[in-house]
Amino acid sequence: MNDHLLAPLDDTWAMLLRTRKRNGSWVDTPVNVAVDGDRAYFGTPANSAKVKRLRNFPDVQIAPCTVRGKPTGTVLCACARLLGGAEAVAATRRLRGKYRFVHNIVVPLELWFKRTDGLLYELTGVRVPDMESSRSGS
Repeated sequence: MNDHLLAPLDDTWAMLLRTRKRNGSWVDTPVNVAVDGDRAYFGTPANSAKVKRLRNFPDVQIAPCTVRGKPTGTVLCACARLLGGAEAVAATRRLRGKYRFVHNIVVPLELWFKRTDGLLYELTGVRVPDMESSRSGS
């Protein structure tokens, strides 16, 4: 179980999500995260560039961070898995419970204005990075 690794994310308002581009460089984005035991969820608009990066390279790096994306804790490695159906509904419920105003009002308005849907992801295989991947990821 990796619920002990996810504990710092449960106590933070945002998580730094590092996704990889085709050229190998990393893109940092602060996102809301909801933790449920050994599962962690985040969402993003379907038309965001992050979706394409996640489709090409589902391996990500994560860390608790400030609202502006400054890391405040240990960097971990994980894999982002796109959710659908009942899993996506459960993830939405979890995010709406933790971020009542943002995910019940702001996010639906943002999606409506952008004329897109929201996609939900689960972080799987959360682990402490080994020395080789931490050198190549920084």
